[in-house]
Amino acid sequence: MKARVVTTTNGITDEVLGACGLFEENQIGRERYNFFTECVDSQTATFVLRGGAEQFLAESERSVHDAIMIVKRAVNSTAIVAGGGAVEMAVSRHLEQEGRRIAGKQQVVVQAFVKALEIIPRQLCDNAGFDSMVIVNQLRKKHVEVGADCWYGVDIEREGICDTYESCVWEPAMSKINSISSATEAACLVLSIDETVTNPKSQGGPPPGAGGRGAPLSKAMGGQGMMGMANQAMGRGMHTMRGRGGK
Repeated sequence: MKARVVTTTNGITDEVLGACGLFEENQIGRERYNFFTECVDSQTATFVLRGGAEQFLAESERSVHDAIMIVKRAVNSTAIVAGGGAVEMAVSRHLEQEGRRIAGKQQVVVQAFVKALEIIPRQLCDNAGFDSMVIVNQLRKKHVEVGADCWYGVDIEREGICDTYESCVWEPAMSKINSISSATEAACLVLSIDETVTNPKSQGGPPPGAGGRGAPLSKAMGGQGMMGMANQAMGRGMHTMRGRGGK
């Protein structure tokens, strides 16, 4: 359209105006919209989302926004990797082999990291309605057979596994590095918390002495409540039985 954004309608000149091949006013639902089509060198577009509920519209808007941002990041990124959980399975295979060479408790940490990486392909299978146990086991077997240059991930279309790099299921390498780094930092932050401090007053419960008629009743029992009445009623030769929780 070759139009420019102006802050006021006063003094508009031909230099800030644009042109389009077709201008229409159409009604979608209960609202009427102006459509500018056949625009020359247009770099913007408008999405009209419709739905029966606000939650559906909000979810659709988030999905469209995520799709646009991942395409933008892929265009600006200089390196890509295969998606569908292929990267996570490749990293988990490498860590599992390296973890066997580590002695001590650090090997347990590495094994836990391996299991955490496998959650990504397992969650993809669950979202698609597949048997995650079968597909993840197939991915483990394939990555061990092929080795380092394995790009096999979850095949959503045929309910199996495939070379997601050849299937054009790609992700920007920078996004994958940032997601793994952020998850690792969050886990380390949680594990670094060794003690929790709480305020006793925030736990709730009535304050001492607040019981309405509880104070006069306690005085009538000898100042010791129900236990005081029980001790006064029992004479010699009487024993009290306590459970495991008694002291």
